[in-house]
Amino acid sequence: MTAQATKMELEILKAAGVDLDPGLLENEIQRAESAVGAPFPPDLRTLLSDALPVGRGWPNWREPGSETIQKQLSSPLDGIAFDIENNAFWPSSWGTRPPDLNAALDIARAHVLAAPRLIPVFGHRYLPAEPCMAGNPVFSVHQTDIIYYGSNLLAYLRCELDGLAHADALHVPPRAIRFWSSLVE
Repeated sequence: MTAQATKMELEILKAAGVDLDPGLLENEIQRAESAVGAPFPPDLRTLLSDALPVGRGWPNWREPGSETIQKQLSSPLDGIAFDIENNAFWPSSWGTRPPDLNAALDIARAHVLAAPRLIPVFGHRYLPAEPCMAGNPVFSVHQTDIIYYGSNLLAYLRCELDGLAHADALHVPPRAIRFWSSLVE
């Protein structure tokens, strides 16, 4: 991520009235990454080093073990499990669905745990940890209603906070992310 992109992201956050705390120190970022179970991509890492967005919906990465962050981290799997149990969700790529619900949920859990970790950005918006490089798309994940919400972190912030139309937030085709992109399609 360039210094210019970080500046633009900070300007968007400030203009939207998002409260910003001082950025995370290296040891705080490492604790947050440990809670997620994966390193943060460089663009998110740089943003959080410069300033920590705080307030309703923003994960407080200074408290990575908090109940709020734990719920955000478990929400994608919980939502998929809900739709398997209640809405007949079952991707054909997973093979034939077992008739036993617990067996089906075990298969789903294995697929989600093998997928790139999703890092909470805001509410039910997530940045994938893989590949660990700048420019990953931001997903909106609500149960199995999973869409791209921005082709990258900057486009996402412009869409969420700066009035950029959702379609324009995807002006650059989003990078395909193993597992998660297949659920979008």
